[in-house]
Amino acid sequence: MLGARRWREQVGRLWARPWVPPLFLLFLVLLPILLAAQQGVSPDRLLSLVIWGTMLGSILALGAIGLTLVYGILRFANFAHGDLMTLGAYLALFMLTLLPQGPPLRPFSFSLEFLVALGLVFPLTGLAALLVDRFLYRPLRFRRAQPVVLAMAAFAAAFFVRSLIYLFWGPDFLFYYVGRPRPAMEVFGVLLRPDQLFILGLALLLVFLLYLLLEKTKLGKAMRATADNPDLARTCGIPTERVALWTWLLGGGLAGISGVMLGLDAQLRPEMGWFMLLPLFAAVILGGIGNPYGALAGAMVIGIAQQVSASFLNPAYAPGVAFVLMILVLLVRPQGIFGRPGG
Repeated sequence: MLGARRWREQVGRLWARPWVPPLFLLFLVLLPILLAAQQGVSPDRLLSLVIWGTMLGSILALGAIGLTLVYGILRFANFAHGDLMTLGAYLALFMLTLLPQGPPLRPFSFSLEFLVALGLVFPLTGLAALLVDRFLYRPLRFRRAQPVVLAMAAFAAAFFVRSLIYLFWGPDFLFYYVGRPRPAMEVFGVLLRPDQLFILGLALLLVFLLYLLLEKTKLGKAMRATADNPDLARTCGIPTERVALWTWLLGGGLAGISGVMLGLDAQLRPEMGWFMLLPLFAAVILGGIGNPYGALAGAMVIGIAQQVSASFLNPAYAPGVAFVLMILVLLVRPQGIFGRPGG
């Protein structure tokens, strides 16, 4: 027992050094790249996969940040978060059917009405997340329901949202624009679509705006205080219920935007968010539960690892790669790379 305690103390002191977490993060990024190189994947192909993985990571990042915000403030693992992504993607599709279509915004494949739909998805998906909380999760919290009951309620909400999507849009694969070519360009020898660059730029912009919100506004400071210690925040006069309201709006809105970007990059299907749930949770756990910046870093690692591993593994095993990385981090650092001790 004494030896194990000393070992944990030594590991804790090691992780307290500022250069250790980024170094371990770099190791997780390099691990699949080295495995792919060992399998004979060419450097040009590896560069392409890393860049495509960064694009995927930017999509995962917004969903993971919303997920970790909800858990950090409400201590609740929302298993319906992936289906909120799907809902946002299909809401954008619905609005595109109502808005008049204009010419493509060169060099992108989408038109101005897509940007309008994208702007409307954020509040609509946030409102949907808030309604689910008010009618399902909140009454259970007030009754001090067991965590397993809340988890089952989240799964029920996920199945309900997915069933509505099946009902209104059917099970087929859908696209935002049918028959419209998606141009590509070569950047440093890597073939990229302008839509992918738009996705990356939008993700970086939203992460920067989130940083300003959390660090520079009263609401952000209240959210961080509630995440650190809800009881103390309530004692200090912070309106924790209002913080919870804004958390659901923000988390749901980010999930909706993430779903739209995923649909723009690939296609729409009712299970798209459900299949992203494991990578989302892996990114959150890898970075440290409740840490938005850790979720961003974890999402990038998961995105790159999934894309690179597809060069020597069956792409169907991509979620398994996220699971393996999550287990590896839990074995070394149970609270996540950027998590606090005891968190």
